Amino acid sequence: MNRKSGLVYVIDDDLSILKSVARLLSQAGYEVKTFETPEELLECRGGDCPDCLVLDLKLKETDGIKIQEEMARRNIKVPIVFITGYGTVPSSVQALKAGAEDFLEKPFDNWKLLEAVGNAVAKNIIYRTNQSENEKIEQCLITLTPREREVLSHVISGKLNKQTAADMGIAEKTVKVHRARVMRKMGVVSLAELVRAASKAGISPPQ
Repeated sequence: MNRKSGLVYVIDDDLSILKSVARLLSQAGYEVKTFETPEELLECRGGDCPDCLVLDLKLKETDGIKIQEEMARRNIKVPIVFITGYGTVPSSVQALKAGAEDFLEKPFDNWKLLEAVGNAVAKNIIYRTNQSENEKIEQCLITLTPREREVLSHVISGKLNKQTAADMGIAEKTVKVHRARVMRKMGVVSLAELVRAASKAGISPPQ
C-alpha cells in the first residue's frame, strides 16, 4: 500500500456521500478505504491504522462520538474529521474537545474537507515519526548497563569527565570508556544528539 500521500478511512452509511468523499480524496492523491460501519477501524493496530478518519456523526446503529470514545479506549490514535447533516453546537464541542481535527456540516465545501484532511494527515505523520523515533531510543536504552545509564545522566548535564568521575567515585578514564560506549549504543555522534535522545526518553540529569 502506498502511504506516501496518506491513507484515509471514510465511514458513512449514506452511500452517495461515501462515494463522493472517496472520489474527492482519491483525486487529491490519497489512498482511500470506505466503510459503512466502524468494525475494521476498531481492529487496526499501529502502522495498519489510517492517517485520517472522515467519520459521519450519525450512523444507523451508533454515532461518531461513541466511535471516538471507543478509539480512545483502545488507544487508536487517528485524527478524526467529523462530517454531519445533523450538527449541533454541543456535539461539535464535545468532538473537538475529545481531539477531533475538524467538524464539517453537510453540505460542506470540498476545499474545506481537503484542508481538514490535509491537516489531519500531516499531524499524524509527525506523530508516527516521533513515535517511531521514541521506540528506537527505548530499544537503545535497553542495551545500556546500569553503570552506563548512570554515566549517561551525568553526561547530559554538561559535566566534564573529570567532574563525573568525582561524583561517581570512579577513575576519569573509566568515565571516558563508559561515555564512548553510551554514545555508540545510543547511535549518536554528538552531545547535543545524546541530550535530545535522553530528553525524549524522559531522562533528566541527576539532582
